[in-house]
Amino acid sequence: MSVGRETLKFFIPCVSIMGVGSHTEVPSLFIERGCKKPLIVTDKMMTQLGVTQQFIDLMKKVGITPIVYDETVPNPTDNNVMKGVDVYKGHDCDSIMTLGGGSPHDCGKGIGIVVTNGGIINDYEGVDKSKNRMPPFIAVNTTAGTASEMTRFCIITDTKRHVKMAIVDWRTTPDVAVNDPELMVGMPPSLTAATGMDALTHAVEAYVSIIATPITDSCAFKAIELISQNLRAAVAFGKDMVARDKMAYAEYLAGMAFNNASLGYVHAMAHQLGGLYNLPHGVCNAILLPHICKFNLIAKVDRFADIARAMGLNIEGVSTRRAADMAIEAIQQLSRDVGIPANLTQLGVKEQDLKTMSENAQKDACSFTNPRTATLQDIINIYKGAL
Repeated sequence: MSVGRETLKFFIPCVSIMGVGSHTEVPSLFIERGCKKPLIVTDKMMTQLGVTQQFIDLMKKVGITPIVYDETVPNPTDNNVMKGVDVYKGHDCDSIMTLGGGSPHDCGKGIGIVVTNGGIINDYEGVDKSKNRMPPFIAVNTTAGTASEMTRFCIITDTKRHVKMAIVDWRTTPDVAVNDPELMVGMPPSLTAATGMDALTHAVEAYVSIIATPITDSCAFKAIELISQNLRAAVAFGKDMVARDKMAYAEYLAGMAFNNASLGYVHAMAHQLGGLYNLPHGVCNAILLPHICKFNLIAKVDRFADIARAMGLNIEGVSTRRAADMAIEAIQQLSRDVGIPANLTQLGVKEQDLKTMSENAQKDACSFTNPRTATLQDIINIYKGAL
């Protein structure tokens, strides 16, 4: 990932399958790739809900024998990944399927990188540290937020340092991303809200990134529009298939945007909250987003005015600055409407940890493309403002 303008690259899975019922194509995808024993990387919730068994049954019908690793935890750790590597090797697996939201996808990516490159997952923190592609990899998504099913980002908690490692590597991009809104109907309102605000954060940060392009702009703008129009409905009535389908497209578009324009201080700072406190990523993003938008405003006033337009606000006749302020107000209102906690204090964050988290945030790869440079004190102050 370069912040220069010499060359621009666009990363995306080779194949993306979307729409109601699309998950039933997964067995044929493995057959096409000559795979007979995929490792299904998922979590206990997917197993308890019967979703894991649903895929086991589909695969067994066509002669595929999957192995299940459902030990993924929220904010997957280096230990979590390495245990999965042992399961993959111990059962002579030949491919990977991730099932769930961001945590299983990231855990599966970590497993895939270590399986083909060796060492431990901590070796790959940073940008493009691996040398070999992962095994054949199909990511089946069940949430509308992280977009990890289609990105080159892999976020893993280092249990010794209590920080989230940002592994940004084109080789962690899944071969196939599957987004079926049928699999998202069971998300509870709180998870729908958190993942939806995560997707909004991706789109906003990508739109104001210093390496945004016309391609990423178009993806980000449409994602903001769709989220503004559909997130409330998806939270209010989870069986609204129109809203679910639109949110699935929105999170994917937001993923296309940030996968190529990268992110900013919202994610750099949210990663520290997840690493130290094991807090839900989407909620942290939602709380931090308006505070960092205010900090970034002077660098990208015109872009925030565009965001107001994408959110459906009538900005005719108002100044660019006022339109930009309206965008941030609309983000805050959306967050309130879907039930996001008001501040970090409600999540148990303590002021004594702010300096350490701020120091780590400055080193996070996501900070490099933020449109305004922050000092250590700036970041501390943003955290304080969000308490």
